[in-house]
Amino acid sequence: MDFGQTPEGEKVERHVLTGGGLTAAVLTYGCVIQSLEVDGVDVVLGCDTLDDYLTRSRYFGAVVGRYGNRIAGGRFDLDGVTHRLARNNGTAALHGGVRGFDKRVWSASAVSDAITLRYLSPAGEEGYPGELSAAVTYTLADRALRIDYAAVTDAPTVLNLTNHSYFNLAGGGDVLGHVVTIDADAYTPVDEHKIPTGELAPVEGTPFDFRAPAAVGARMGGAYDHNFVLNPGGLVRVECGDRVMEVRTDQPGVQFYAGGMLSPELTPYGPHAGLCLETQHFPDSPNRPGFPSVVLRPGEEFRSWTEYRFPMR
Repeated sequence: MDFGQTPEGEKVERHVLTGGGLTAAVLTYGCVIQSLEVDGVDVVLGCDTLDDYLTRSRYFGAVVGRYGNRIAGGRFDLDGVTHRLARNNGTAALHGGVRGFDKRVWSASAVSDAITLRYLSPAGEEGYPGELSAAVTYTLADRALRIDYAAVTDAPTVLNLTNHSYFNLAGGGDVLGHVVTIDADAYTPVDEHKIPTGELAPVEGTPFDFRAPAAVGARMGGAYDHNFVLNPGGLVRVECGDRVMEVRTDQPGVQFYAGGMLSPELTPYGPHAGLCLETQHFPDSPNRPGFPSVVLRPGEEFRSWTEYRFPMR
């Protein structure tokens, strides 16, 4: 169905998927997951209108890229060439820049329980090299939302795609009482600008130890916006009352953000209205040779997957 037009006159569509006991609404603007109903309860934060997504969204439900998270100084070197990116978070490039993938209109092909969205990012967009062809598929099955990412490039580039949905398993209120478990022995500490120091620090003995279940608000006032280094096959689990969400991925990290910077003056939601679990490569990886590589070259195909499952208790 029609969901309006962007200021540039691009038509935005809204598609409703049903399958596996779930119902999801997906927008072609930003690949946004507008809603995700589990047992009749919408467990993601969304906006009611396109205008709100254009002016009041903090990446609600969107795919962010080309590079999710931060790149320090808005620059990186690749094959001896320095690439300067659009800076939109102090001196850093965040979530793809001023107009990243979350602010683009994608083409869509949908069936009842799945949708594939595609976007062709021209060379030089937001400063990133190479023309990049990206595809994202959302599939509902077996009480799970699965996300499959794919991309190819015609020149060496860097890539880190993720989804920025905010989850609230209660369907309202704040998430400070949600109980989180993250199978990660280490995390990436950051400086005052939220740029990684390059260290992989043990979580043991710190407020970042979620290897045993802990409430979001039990430590640090819930002020989490950090990348966790997942153990191989590592599981993330969120519990709220009778509802459970399990997150699995083939990516090496997950950004746990507890929504502390949401503001009712700027968005439809207040602080801690939802939490994000952005499966990803580590922040600032293009400038950190000790981190897993995010380089994509011609002739290669980037593929990754993430699954958000809601098992019965």
